[in-house]
Amino acid sequence: MYGVKKVSGIIGGYKGFYSRNTIPLTPKSVNDIHKRGGTILGTSRGGHDKSKIVDSIQDRGINQVYIIGGDGTQKGASVIFEEIKRHGLKVVVAGIPKTIDNDIPVIDKSFGFDSAVEEAQRAINAAHVESESIENGIGVVKVMGRYSGFIAMYATLASRDVDCCLIPESPFYLEGPGGLFEYIAKRLKENGHMVIVIAEGAGQDLLSESMNSMDKQDASGNKLLQDVGLWISQKIKDHFSQTSKMAINLKYIDPTYMIRAIPSNGSDNVYCTLLAQSAAHGAMAGYTGYVAGPVNGRECFIPFYRINEKQHQVVITDRMWARLLSSTNQPSFLSTKDVIEDKRGEEVHQEHCSDDNLVNKEISYT
Repeated sequence: MYGVKKVSGIIGGYKGFYSRNTIPLTPKSVNDIHKRGGTILGTSRGGHDKSKIVDSIQDRGINQVYIIGGDGTQKGASVIFEEIKRHGLKVVVAGIPKTIDNDIPVIDKSFGFDSAVEEAQRAINAAHVESESIENGIGVVKVMGRYSGFIAMYATLASRDVDCCLIPESPFYLEGPGGLFEYIAKRLKENGHMVIVIAEGAGQDLLSESMNSMDKQDASGNKLLQDVGLWISQKIKDHFSQTSKMAINLKYIDPTYMIRAIPSNGSDNVYCTLLAQSAAHGAMAGYTGYVAGPVNGRECFIPFYRINEKQHQVVITDRMWARLLSSTNQPSFLSTKDVIEDKRGEEVHQEHCSDDNLVNKEISYT
């Protein structure tokens, strides 16, 4: 359509700009990559040099850069955009949101989320079959979600087999009235089995206190998380073996990387096409410094700074979380203070959303 003669792929993430060669991308070479999981270009975490990246872009004569990834990747894209702008280069920088966690704000959803929810249901179904097949069976499934529990929440709602969903946004406690252990005992007496879905970032405060762990970070600056799935499984076993006469049979399933590695489903394939076309049209129209994505069902170009203001998280006082609580019949684990604080957070979120109609006016032009 636009007469583009050459498209190159950067190998190995941001470092690939100056440490690796590029590969040519042609219609033939990318024809069936949507049928595979992972990435043909490879990826890396942190440690990149923005000056070297911009120098490489200039030396190679690149005039459009499309950066695909999650919230950390888009923060890096914003830094590169600002550096290019500082150098006065005529180079478009456009972001395409791709993360199964669905933690990118403003847009309706990110590419990969639907596929992750669909695959997570397979693990939940396996946990349900295992727990239902034995007396006092408990199936624990850990899914991805470092700071945002969308995969756990939507997979729980879609499955209808889950009795308790634990996410980073909703604090919980183990012992005492209204605690997790009490709810597990109640559920086992009623049904004889139960399924628990837990996001990887849930309960990290409890886990840190229990293990006296130090805060460590990966190359991208993310906090290294302890395995909350193994920890909570052991806690449940210890509690019922030491303080209860009830014998339980617990099975732990960790499908996190299996979920991330699958090919995208039909819904995500269509969505990915829309994102790619929208990003390309924006670049050809002269826009730069934006992430392409749908807002309230309409394709928009959102400035990087809007995307990087905060992470998209589950609001535990809104209707979707209420629907989940109704589906699982689990306690909210919330005090009155928690509800007030979360409502304040929701009000701030709504104030930000009220300005979304301005996003198309705040994009830079090349």
